[in-house]
Amino acid sequence: METKILAIDDNSISLAVKLINDGELVGMPTETVYGLGASGLNPDAVKKIFTAKGRPSDNPLIAHVHKDYDITNLVHITQNYVYDLIKEFMPGPLTLVLNSKGVVCSEAVCGGDTLAVRMPSHAGCQKFLKAVNLPIVAPSANLSKHTSPTTAKYVYDDLNGKIPLILDGGKCSGGIESTVLDVTTKTPRILRAGLITKEMIESVVGRCEYASHSEGDKVRSPGVKYAHYQPRCETALYEFNDLDSAIFRYEKEVAKNKTPYIMCPTFVAENFKGKNLLLLGETELEIAFNLYDKLLEGEKKADIIIAIAMPSETGVYAGIMNRLRKSCG
Repeated sequence: METKILAIDDNSISLAVKLINDGELVGMPTETVYGLGASGLNPDAVKKIFTAKGRPSDNPLIAHVHKDYDITNLVHITQNYVYDLIKEFMPGPLTLVLNSKGVVCSEAVCGGDTLAVRMPSHAGCQKFLKAVNLPIVAPSANLSKHTSPTTAKYVYDDLNGKIPLILDGGKCSGGIESTVLDVTTKTPRILRAGLITKEMIESVVGRCEYASHSEGDKVRSPGVKYAHYQPRCETALYEFNDLDSAIFRYEKEVAKNKTPYIMCPTFVAENFKGKNLLLLGETELEIAFNLYDKLLEGEKKADIIIAIAMPSETGVYAGIMNRLRKSCG
């Protein structure tokens, strides 16, 4: 199969809509990472996502819809605070897990009774979703467990020959996947941390919790059960207050004739003068924006990426640490 990368315009969107209606897959940009989309109404198309990615069959997908789509066609809204969250954060990097009406096929939700729904804010993605006017179910557009793609080229590197089209919407502005929030109960629960933080959610609904995930739990969200986001090289993760151990590990790898790189926030780079560095940036949003790019850059340069943890786990740092533990922990 030939894989085309086309800039988003009326012609490429018309082709993407045709492919979706024909049961094919389309790579599409969002504001967070690129997704691998299929019609959520077509079980055979959804199965192609799992095959193309090598994705475990019990890892559910998120349904993406345009900003004017009535999500009550797909889900039951049982908590009034959900409307406040939609008004405040959607379109945007927030995914809501709600009770499914069964419109989106069972294959997409892995047999579960809930559906994760989001409205990406990326203008090109909105244009595509408006044109197709269907729930497009999509995980990140990469091989399973590999680092998520933030450009069309990264999608092509993983999925060339497996899908017919990648809509090129430029580099994603967010950098890590959406926050996933279970809103089926009185108190919303964060299933996966992201750019919409616990503090931001609490400013709207008053109270929010992090969900705990136990062995044997039914998975309601992607990104909670398996190792994810991993570069194709060795990795190690060191605490923010244990930089000496990271330096010791670096020197140990050099002594073995290996090529290590330290991946860290720019504000601690002074501690690693003269060493190979992958600099993530200064602020939480810069670090989130650069994280996957630096992991993908590092896998091409390094025998081992030595990652430094964030100084806290509040705000966006919570989402960054979630990704660091799954990619480098």
